[in-house]
Amino acid sequence: MVTRPSTPGAGGDPYLAGCATRRILDRIGDRWTVLIVGILGDGDARFSELRRRIDGISQKMLTQTLRGLERDGLVRRTVYPEVPVRVEYALTEAGWTLLEPLRALQIWSIEHLSDIAASQDAYDNAT
Repeated sequence: MVTRPSTPGAGGDPYLAGCATRRILDRIGDRWTVLIVGILGDGDARFSELRRRIDGISQKMLTQTLRGLERDGLVRRTVYPEVPVRVEYALTEAGWTLLEPLRALQIWSIEHLSDIAASQDAYDNAT
């Protein structure tokens, strides 16, 4: 008999179709989330800085991802009443706890890039 690992906390079970933990996994497993959280781990950043540092992200996708992260309590948006208005994004306490596991995924992807590329080539050539 195969058993699932127990999930700490409020009884969430991501292996159940209706569990809210799946939405959380969707959020933190998103490539834009990984990159945004990584940058904010270096300190607060403005929208334009995030967009400049994340090659290939559209304004729409950056906006949507930041709103989702803010809604989930991982990112804080601060508006400074200046002329022109200045908006900065920062990790919340919960966002900081996510930084280490996401950086581990980044490091893993870099370390295994060539192995995965070789496996993909071998698979593609065999099919």
